[in-house]
Amino acid sequence: MLFHRRRGWEIPERLATPESVVVSRRGLGIAAGAGLLAAAGPARAQWPFSAAKVVEAPRAPLVSTKNEKFTPGRALTDEAEATSYNNFYEFGMSKSVIAAAQALKPDPWSVEFAGMTGKPGKIGLEDILKRVSLEERVYRHRCVEAWAMTVPWVGFPLSELVKMGEPKAGTKYVVFTTLADDKTMPGLHQSFYPWPYTEGVTMAEAGNDLSFIAVGMYGKTLPKQNGAPMRLVLPWKYGFKSAKSIVKVTFTDKRPVSFWEALQDSEYGFWANVNPEVPHPRWSQARERLLGSDEMVKTQIWNGYGEFVAAMYDDLKKERLFA
Repeated sequence: MLFHRRRGWEIPERLATPESVVVSRRGLGIAAGAGLLAAAGPARAQWPFSAAKVVEAPRAPLVSTKNEKFTPGRALTDEAEATSYNNFYEFGMSKSVIAAAQALKPDPWSVEFAGMTGKPGKIGLEDILKRVSLEERVYRHRCVEAWAMTVPWVGFPLSELVKMGEPKAGTKYVVFTTLADDKTMPGLHQSFYPWPYTEGVTMAEAGNDLSFIAVGMYGKTLPKQNGAPMRLVLPWKYGFKSAKSIVKVTFTDKRPVSFWEALQDSEYGFWANVNPEVPHPRWSQARERLLGSDEMVKTQIWNGYGEFVAAMYDDLKKERLFA
């Protein structure tokens, strides 16, 4: 007789969160902690936190040039909404991680280049910023959980960071590893998660015009809960691909298995490109809820950025391109 031992993050289908809960504002917060992503037990971080009672660290203003190439086609999300409703599982499973995230120490900060690199070792963030010109880009952001926002990010093209790492011939993928500090990040004590958080893209994706490293938003440095001091932004992909608080960039010729893919590859694939016609196994992706207004709007394939990215996938029709 064949027995199936349920793994720590698996839940029975009868306990899966219904779509109606997933796409509601209150329900998303509840579902994230109660099992939306198949968590098996309460987070050690206490939640929900009250954002109104949190004193955030001061954020320095950033000087940047606005890039008008990528128009979002909809109004900006209010800054208070975009900076208080976040997924950052290292700090807890609620959307209200703003209080816990204040423990993050973004200064000093360095990034390590590893793997197939001509520049192995660490480089300080201040040295990175001396070598780039900051620009503001307003991007749509689409979470796999069916909520969305529109954010003015400040940063520089990912291709500039890749260039600093001098990837060797034969490099096919870029892997991002994020901070994992068990002294300040209570979520790391959830042992069923495959910490540290990692994400990966192809070299072609890393070199795409849309791919961006953000060091700020709304004209100031990144809030801690949004991935300070530097994070990845890939607006045509679901938000979990945009790794926060990056500490390591690895160049490799082997396709990586990223964090959510390792946890549940049937739900969270390597490519994770946005497509309204490809549902998540437990909810539809046809519509999305805009933070702030709670308006439900139609999801766009590639999140509306097909003219910039679709051609990269012309030879990959056999791949599961959509999460």
